[in-house]
Amino acid sequence: MMNRRQFGALAGASLGNLLTQRLWAEQVRATASPDKFYFALVADTHIIDNFYVKGGENSVEDNESILLTTPRLISARDLINSLNPAIEQVFLVGDYFHNYPSTDYDFYFQNTTRLDNAKAITNGFKMPVHLGFGNHDYDVHRVSREMSHRLFEAKFNTKPYSVLDYKGYKFIHLNNFLGSTQDHTSPDFNPGIGSLGEVQLHWFEAQLQQHKPTFVFIHYPLIQEKPAEFADYGLLPLLRKHQDTIQLVVSGHVHKWIDYAHNYGPQHYTMAATRYDPNAYMLMEVDTKRATWRFMNIDLVEWSTHYSKPYHSI
Repeated sequence: MMNRRQFGALAGASLGNLLTQRLWAEQVRATASPDKFYFALVADTHIIDNFYVKGGENSVEDNESILLTTPRLISARDLINSLNPAIEQVFLVGDYFHNYPSTDYDFYFQNTTRLDNAKAITNGFKMPVHLGFGNHDYDVHRVSREMSHRLFEAKFNTKPYSVLDYKGYKFIHLNNFLGSTQDHTSPDFNPGIGSLGEVQLHWFEAQLQQHKPTFVFIHYPLIQEKPAEFADYGLLPLLRKHQDTIQLVVSGHVHKWIDYAHNYGPQHYTMAATRYDPNAYMLMEVDTKRATWRFMNIDLVEWSTHYSKPYHSI
């Protein structure tokens, strides 16, 4: 049985979904072309489980939001699933789940944990979901990086960094937790600063040298990355060197929409988190013939906040 408020909320959600589907169809139809495809981005989903201990976050807002991460991600997922023409790929820019309830590897195969909960939600997407690592997907003080990597491989079939080649484009998930700033035995250990490490930097450069148009996703915003790691060799010099190849860099972590414009060479955005707002997604259109891309819901973004208006309110 539903009370009047619950019925009203359900009816409102259904109407919103219908409006969204109509709006998307109208927007896409206006510039319809077989040369176009669509992808979406979400970030900082912070899924928890029954082992989560309430009240351990940094503020009242954080303590409230962490308890709503599951329904908010489901809401974003259902919106993305509803669109026709369809979103073809989804990229999740780190903090898939929220910390580790145990330092014992076997614990995650003897219990249903936040890793399983996160996977169950993203399994509900109609299209492939590609994961990147965030700081809460590690715990550099308690859990070894090797254990995190083993769990991501076993649970999600995901490597520490990855590339998807799709319709002539590259979509690269970088991992800014593999360099010396994330190694607690290193003299420049500083978990608030991202670094990639030499192996990943060379791999990234090799990808860029193929000169395919490339979208780059990395959890920490570029302002929090170590500019160069080996003399003048590092992430920021590579971004500037290949800025004509790199279409866009998208980060998460700060849970707010920030437009860094071309401060680092390519266009760079940080995106808000579904942890705080189920409307915090990016809907992207790529025109392969014209070699252009478009952030479809950019006019709904409330910059420097957690929030974006619902897509159907455009």
